[in-house]
Amino acid sequence: MNPFESIPIGDQGAEVTRLGMGGVFIAGRGSADGGDTPAYDTSLATIAKAHEAGIKYFDTAPLYGNGRSEKRYGKVLGGYPRDSFVLSSKVGRVLVPDVSDPGRWEVDDIPHLTAQFDLTRDGIMRALDEGLERSGLDYVDILYLHDPDVEDMEDAANATAFPTMIELRDQGVVKAIGCGMNQWQMPGRFIKRFDLDIILLAGRYTLLDHDAYPEFLPLCVEKNVKIATGGPYNSGILAAQDLDGPLAFNYEQAAPQWIDKARALKSVCDAHGVDMRAAALQFPLAHPAVASVIPGAATPAQVVQNVELIRFEIPEAMWSEMKSEGLIPSDAPTP
Repeated sequence: MNPFESIPIGDQGAEVTRLGMGGVFIAGRGSADGGDTPAYDTSLATIAKAHEAGIKYFDTAPLYGNGRSEKRYGKVLGGYPRDSFVLSSKVGRVLVPDVSDPGRWEVDDIPHLTAQFDLTRDGIMRALDEGLERSGLDYVDILYLHDPDVEDMEDAANATAFPTMIELRDQGVVKAIGCGMNQWQMPGRFIKRFDLDIILLAGRYTLLDHDAYPEFLPLCVEKNVKIATGGPYNSGILAAQDLDGPLAFNYEQAAPQWIDKARALKSVCDAHGVDMRAAALQFPLAHPAVASVIPGAATPAQVVQNVELIRFEIPEAMWSEMKSEGLIPSDAPTP
């Protein structure tokens, strides 16, 4: 597979490379200490390596590192011609001062912030404007509504968030709009109601989890809505070299049935000399609805590795065996 092939999104000129880069791991998901966030210089070097390698689609959000992902992307990407990359970000949460943990991220030159939901028109505009201010970039290409299901805010999404985002697209402020979620049912209702361009779907159409395959992916094809696959490793279980240790799936401890299935998938991969991570990145990309896969990367070496995994030639016999063993749908498109 060509990781740098560009796929059009919508009809306003947005394009994404088949391999993108998620912005969680360069700055932390949003915890006060950033968890396992890499050092600042490593984060910047990771972004630069991705652009240098040929990745031109970068995804971020105010929630990621509570502003630090946006700052770090802007620090690096701001040094390149603006038409040499596509940036997606998210609205639906705004950042406010963290009164429980006052202080400042000195290296990023921003105060400690915390995220709160706001799907009003003013909240959507504020999230976009403040994100651009943090990054120092002129515009965002793709704008997602972020996790409206977390606090059951579907009504607010319908009433104010999407109408505002459609207005932004109509005005040319952004080129494409959609939503980013860890489930497909609510995005399915959204794309029936609104003219959306792309869904960032995390974890629901992967080598391991095919929950979105029977209903949602055909709906996306019908509505001409593209999918960016987030979480292609399902929180790490598909990237684990040791499937006997503690494993995560869908951001929590993996249940036994998912571990057993991952072991079965790895056994087939091993039999054909294939790194399961390559299969995990390539599998969703074979579906016509899927435009891009956006694994996170925390180091330059991981960026290079992701490129190599996408390029790895996987024998058809491996996919056939997975289908015959019922590990992936029998009619699923494969590379």
